Amino acid sequence: MNLTNHRFTDLFAQLGLPDHPEEIRHFIWQNSPLDPALRIDEAPFWTPAQARLLREELSANADWAQLVDQLSNALRVAYVPEDRE
Repeated sequence: MNLTNHRFTDLFAQLGLPDHPEEIRHFIWQNSPLDPALRIDEAPFWTPAQARLLREELSANADWAQLVDQLSNALRVAYVPEDRE
């Protein structure tokens, strides 16, 4: 069993996206809310390679799946950055 603990920033790095917490918040703000009818890998803002990575991690129930689920949940709400409240 792989007991590797990954962080949200690690997922963004795997996706080839900026992985600083401020940049992650901006990405979520910019791309939310995601249509509840879409699977996360179907979102229009992913490159084909990013969508494939997300799909593979979820289908394999890989150690990244929990973080992919967290990202999916974060994208499904209307995100308001702290400095815009």
